[in-house]
Amino acid sequence: MELPWLGQHCSERTCKQLDFLPLKCDACGEVFCKDHIRYDDHQCSSAYKKNVLVPVCPLCNTPIPVQKGEIPDIVVGAHIDKDCKYNPAQQKQKIFTNKCTKPGCKRKEMMKVVCEQCGGSFCIKHRHPLDHDCKGSSQPISKA
Repeated sequence: MELPWLGQHCSERTCKQLDFLPLKCDACGEVFCKDHIRYDDHQCSSAYKKNVLVPVCPLCNTPIPVQKGEIPDIVVGAHIDKDCKYNPAQQKQKIFTNKCTKPGCKRKEMMKVVCEQCGGSFCIKHRHPLDHDCKGSSQPISKA
């Protein structure tokens, strides 16, 4: 070796290659060869400082502002503990919302079942005019 003082060894512990054009990681400051300069290639512990992605709360789907140098997981965790507007009771939507209008019946249906004669909303059991004492026109609309 003619010039042993030139270059530096790669900081990746499995590599240690002598590189005459070493590259310095802008996050952790260590020196790497061209094969290990990317954050993922050397498992950079300081890569989060250079991350410009904005994390989103998994519960309320709002973006959480993270300052440079902060760990996003910790900031999102603090948001969930303090500021999160997520309400599990609000998210639960009722499926059976169409209440039967026959007096005394408390059944609800997913789909609205409307009587063609009186226009009332009924459950499957009371959908026919004879089953709910229909007050509509006496002649059925259908020709069957």
